[in-house]
Amino acid sequence: MNPVRKGEIIEIEVKNMAYGGRGIGRVDGFVIFVRGGIPGDRLRVRIYKKKKDFAEAAPIELISPSPWRVEPPCPYFGYCGGCQWQNVGYEKQLEFKRDHVLEPLERIGGLRDVMVQDLIPSDRRFAYRNKMEFSFSDRRWYLPEEMERRKEEGEFALGLHVPGTYHKVIDVDQCLLQHETGNEILRVVKEYVKASGVPVYGLKSHKGFWRFLALRYSAAFDQWLVNLVTSRECLEKVEPLCKLLVSRFRAIRTVVNNINSRRASIALGEREKVLFGEGYIRDRIGPFTFRISANSFFQTNSKGAGRLYETMAAFADLQGFERVLDLYSGTGTIPIFLARGVRSVTGIEISSSATTDAIRNTEENGIENCRFICGDIREKLSQIDFRPDLVVIDPPRAGMHKDVLAETMALSPEKIVYISCNPATLARDLALMRDRYELLQVQPVDMFPHTYHIEAVARLILRGKKTG
Repeated sequence: MNPVRKGEIIEIEVKNMAYGGRGIGRVDGFVIFVRGGIPGDRLRVRIYKKKKDFAEAAPIELISPSPWRVEPPCPYFGYCGGCQWQNVGYEKQLEFKRDHVLEPLERIGGLRDVMVQDLIPSDRRFAYRNKMEFSFSDRRWYLPEEMERRKEEGEFALGLHVPGTYHKVIDVDQCLLQHETGNEILRVVKEYVKASGVPVYGLKSHKGFWRFLALRYSAAFDQWLVNLVTSRECLEKVEPLCKLLVSRFRAIRTVVNNINSRRASIALGEREKVLFGEGYIRDRIGPFTFRISANSFFQTNSKGAGRLYETMAAFADLQGFERVLDLYSGTGTIPIFLARGVRSVTGIEISSSATTDAIRNTEENGIENCRFICGDIREKLSQIDFRPDLVVIDPPRAGMHKDVLAETMALSPEKIVYISCNPATLARDLALMRDRYELLQVQPVDMFPHTYHIEAVARLILRGKKTG
């Protein structure tokens, strides 16, 4: 018999932290996931979801706080889905993240006694994101303390989504994860659009004009890219806003208008019009410079990416003669980072636009020993006509396709460096490699403070080979 019912209010102590940012407590051994709970908290909670093997609960009262609990500085914390751990001291966040890498290695991968290092922390705990997307909405979702202003302020919103929803948008004036100038741009755009009389896009009605405001920032060069995403092309509506922004903010290097007439709620246009500037900005990872357009993939924490790639290069233990194969090579950041220390790098990437960016980025950085193959890795790997000394793997959250993993193993590289943003799929893939490869160590890198997201770099060597 299950010990709790939906709607029931219970008292619980949070014992652990789940991957995903929720606390874990138990009632007679039955698992309760507590939204916003921190290990050490004692809470009164209401059960809002009940399943066979677990329940989910929301806090009603904090009876006694965890020693690691801190006051979150953001007024939207707990409602916006951007951060999960602003209420947790940063040093404790790093401990939780290390556990979230170690635990699936043991539970999913069956990998015991793995050397998982302490996290490399982020240089910045706030204002570290170089990209933010804000949604327009005609159905504002009000915070409890804002409800009395609903009649006065209406349904307009420009902000961030309530987690797990597509239509609930919180109207925000700032996000602490981006540079303050980005917050100033956000407020100017909001004021202009509200006064323009031009309707914002309805996430349910699919009518209206203004859809998204997307911002990209290069701290290295102090450059901003503003992307105004609209449902149709109409220069007389977007150009006055462009001129206003450019006159107000000297650091805005370019403004573009992406047109997205599809119902899919993504800030990616079917076509793009450059309103001001060249349509891109430049950013830097380590000593290398990259051209970033509105829809380019680029790591959202530039300094953190530098730490990540420095770790990758250290694990590669380059001697200068290596022929490197980089899978999921994206816009070429990893090949460029390795190129000057090896004989050659071959990257494989399915996206044609990313491959074009990769070629352009190598040219801009004076790199001549990289080549890029565009296509499905499952098909292109069989065309590799050399045995790589090193394979670098940086797959999406789903990890490696089983066929890609099998073909990679068949190439028998002496060294593999695997970069992962998902501890569960990392553990799964490493377990499939362990018969032929020895896992030497894993180094987690924190690129996303105040969230549960974590990057980890794994170092593997072909069994029977000596390590450096």
